[in-house]
Amino acid sequence: MDNTKRDDIKPGDEVSIVLKKDQPTGDLTDGIVQDILTNSSNHPHGIKVRLESGDVGRVQIIKE
Repeated sequence: MDNTKRDDIKPGDEVSIVLKKDQPTGDLTDGIVQDILTNSSNHPHGIKVRLESGDVGRVQIIKE
């Protein structure tokens, strides 16, 4: 699974994202994907998603 490829991430997946405010520290937020916000097929910094909690950030880890 590659966090930079849109096809590898689906709503309902459990992921860890980095929020915009946490980018300098690299702190991760865990949650379930509600929506995929990145339109392109890939993004070098991770696919941007909205979690069910409402948090928005780029996927760093896709949990199996």
